[in-house]
Amino acid sequence: MYLDKRVRRQLAFFSVVSLVAGSVMAIGYLDLPKMWFGVGYYEVTVNLPASGGLYKNGNVTYRGVEVGRIEDVRLSPGGVDAVLSLKSGTTIPADLVAQVHSQTAVGEQFVELVPRSGQGPALKNGDVIPADRTTLPPDINAVLTATNKGLQAIPHDDLKTAIDEAYTAVGGLGPELSRIVNGTTTLAADARRNLDSLTTVIDQSKPLLDTQIDTSGSIQNWAANLAETTRQLQSQDQALNGFLDNGPASFGAAQQLVDRLKPTLPIVLANLVSLEQVAITYRPALEQLLVLLPPDVEMLQGSQLANRYAKPAYKGLYLSFNLNANLPPPCSTGYLPPQQIRPPSEVDYPDRPAGDMYCRVPQDSQLDVRGARNLPCLTRPGKRAPTVKMCESDENYVPLNDGYNWKGDPNATLSGQPVPEQPPGTSAPAGAPASQPTGAPPMAVAHYDPATGTYTGPDGKQYTQTDIGADGGHQTWQDLLVPPSP
Repeated sequence: MYLDKRVRRQLAFFSVVSLVAGSVMAIGYLDLPKMWFGVGYYEVTVNLPASGGLYKNGNVTYRGVEVGRIEDVRLSPGGVDAVLSLKSGTTIPADLVAQVHSQTAVGEQFVELVPRSGQGPALKNGDVIPADRTTLPPDINAVLTATNKGLQAIPHDDLKTAIDEAYTAVGGLGPELSRIVNGTTTLAADARRNLDSLTTVIDQSKPLLDTQIDTSGSIQNWAANLAETTRQLQSQDQALNGFLDNGPASFGAAQQLVDRLKPTLPIVLANLVSLEQVAITYRPALEQLLVLLPPDVEMLQGSQLANRYAKPAYKGLYLSFNLNANLPPPCSTGYLPPQQIRPPSEVDYPDRPAGDMYCRVPQDSQLDVRGARNLPCLTRPGKRAPTVKMCESDENYVPLNDGYNWKGDPNATLSGQPVPEQPPGTSAPAGAPASQPTGAPPMAVAHYDPATGTYTGPDGKQYTQTDIGADGGHQTWQDLLVPPSP
């Protein structure tokens, strides 16, 4: 396939832009080098006697600043090993103490690296912090046990003294204490009324706080990208000023264009509203068309490609121009009766006949297989009907005829055409209209005089065909094969 220079340049430029954008997103935002190869990070193992509530992806701080994450927490023969992934850009002394702390009242343990001195080597990949240089938060059970023991150790007489002294301390502060109690009561009542909301906040606070911890790296990347964007805007200050100077004129020209389009633009938009409703209704069909059209085009192009990769050579798409006249014959059931069909020579435009005109043979007939009777109902999957009204209702399609010829009242209009009677012993299909009274349908009669060739047409006027009368015209079938004399 030949591509001119302009297209090749455009493709090359688009490839370069895509490569640069993908690299920036993969390196700056997704941090794939660290995820795949550990670029920019190194690992340090901390030996702990117990986990202390640590978990994977927890924070690691140095002097209060986040410097990494907890990569893994696993059991070891002597306790628990916490693998820390630290940023290479931060120098941390190897002489330090690793302390496990709780960041909030609901938990969120993290590792704080506290240096003991600024001298000596720095931490490097593979270093191990032994258990004698680590600390864990106190066990809450031990704290409660110690508190209980402390309360039991208080002598009762001394406790009475403490209460008396407390009375002396708060004596005369009744109004202030009353306000405190009232405010506490009101707060407790409001909390009681909103107990479900408070319980939900408490139960769901940890996942929310965990998301803040888990996305801290993304937030830092976002801030770094925002700083880079600001720097780019600063470097392109002249171009930005030009845009601000020339922008109002461009917007004014656009406004003038919209003003010139006002007489027609509202009409176009109003028409698009109805088109949008049709598109929404036929969305499944449009989606199917978009899915099936590319492979159909691919197969059509493949069938047209000749003499390539084929032994013997493929001759391409085979087309047959054999004519099949009147096979199958045209459908006439459901249209105007024969007596009401207008001659092709008429050039006037009368009103459209009442009713819906379409081929009203059975849906499995070979006549007009893609006719209106086989249109799928998009809002009623599995149903086919010729009109939207029939699709939306519980009425089923009922044919007028099961053969090739027209059936019905020759003098009736389409809207009054009766449905044929059901054969004896059978029931009408679901949704079929009530059958017409029994008896032969009326026949249309055209008064014809064979002696003169005079007859009355469907319009009530009298016509004369002189070449078919008894006194003239052809008398035998052989005469029909001989062209008339000049």
